[in-house]
Amino acid sequence: MRPASALLWLLLGWTGLGVLAAIGWLPLIAWFAAAALIGVLAAVDAWRLRAEPSPLVQRELPPVVPLGPELVVWLRLRPRGKRPVAFELHDLHPGDWPVRGMPRRLVLPPGRELALDYALTPNGRGRFDFTGCHLRLRSPWRLWTQRRTAGDPASLRVYPNFAPLARMAGLSVEVASRSVGARLQRRRGEGTEFHELRDYRIGDSLRKIDWKATARASRLVSREYRDERNQQVVLLLDCGRRMLAQDDRLAHFDHVLNASLALAYIALRQGDSVGMLACAGEDLRWLPPQQGSGGMDMLLGAGYDLQPRPVATDYLAAASALQSRQQRRAFVVLVTNVRDEDDQELRMAVRLLSRRHLVLVVSLRELALDQAAAHVGEEVDTAIRAAAAMDYLAQRDAMHDALRREGVAMLDVRCHELSGVLVERYLAVKRAGRL
Repeated sequence: MRPASALLWLLLGWTGLGVLAAIGWLPLIAWFAAAALIGVLAAVDAWRLRAEPSPLVQRELPPVVPLGPELVVWLRLRPRGKRPVAFELHDLHPGDWPVRGMPRRLVLPPGRELALDYALTPNGRGRFDFTGCHLRLRSPWRLWTQRRTAGDPASLRVYPNFAPLARMAGLSVEVASRSVGARLQRRRGEGTEFHELRDYRIGDSLRKIDWKATARASRLVSREYRDERNQQVVLLLDCGRRMLAQDDRLAHFDHVLNASLALAYIALRQGDSVGMLACAGEDLRWLPPQQGSGGMDMLLGAGYDLQPRPVATDYLAAASALQSRQQRRAFVVLVTNVRDEDDQELRMAVRLLSRRHLVLVVSLRELALDQAAAHVGEEVDTAIRAAAAMDYLAQRDAMHDALRREGVAMLDVRCHELSGVLVERYLAVKRAGRL
């Protein structure tokens, strides 16, 4: 309990009375009477504040929210006393989130429920706690304030921004793929899995005619094929220090996670299974390939709290762990930031994985390096920076070319193009029947 400004002003006035009493302009008994009056008022007001029950606070919070969009939190307050309660309210949300609408000054009438809302913007993935609500109550005569904590603790999980995935729910696979930037080529050939028999159509290849069914039905019958289903895709996520770089206010790892989820969504819609292996140093997190409508929820639940760490990525250890866990042939997608010092280790890791799986390595290209290389300028510092960036990019391009010459499927991609490139390559592999 702390004195409010009104009590401090009373004490200041009492001090002034003491000065007047000291110089003889006021009887000393008046100064003592003023002290007794202020003491009685303060004691009664403090007792009434202590006896005042705290309002009931109920927070309405979704258990899962996406990263990025603004979150609206509702608070419902109910009084427990018989008089209006004046207080300041501040919800104990995660401290580094941008907030709009907090704190609030309120007067809660007796017998009435009050509902209010405020807005938060989650700026990180993971599990976050709301530890309660701070209330700073004012006493009836405004002489004291008291801070209390009301409401139950709550928590929520912040997932990657799945709003783009929700927008793709009502779209066909082709339209959904184009919506994330995949440039789809006209399909050539047919799928490899038999789907159904149907009547012959003009333009059908003779190879599609089922002659036995034609003889039984006394009319031309063709076979209908579709892309083979129940193939497996494994996302190999690099959680090392390379993924701490940022583009467009997001870490490279968040770009990778968003693109991986877009690829997973398309693959699950195609009837395939999607799994995940996340690696950071010696720490690994494995989710076996999942299929069906629940596969996306499991991927989100398994990867929502993954964070890049300032440790070196052990590509060979990750490849060995994946080989021991994933026995069936799969399309393995590794998105990382390849540097020239990764040459030998990455080659060995890809060579190990390629014994059983089809491997795609995607190297993220930093926007800052491209901008530095493009902006030569006339000043010495700018020219040196541009020359260093061009030399670095040339060395990395040379390593990429060396990996391609060894047969490694290697792509160099900017962050904003990543989702489209991954979906485009997956559909190309699937339609080519390479798995």
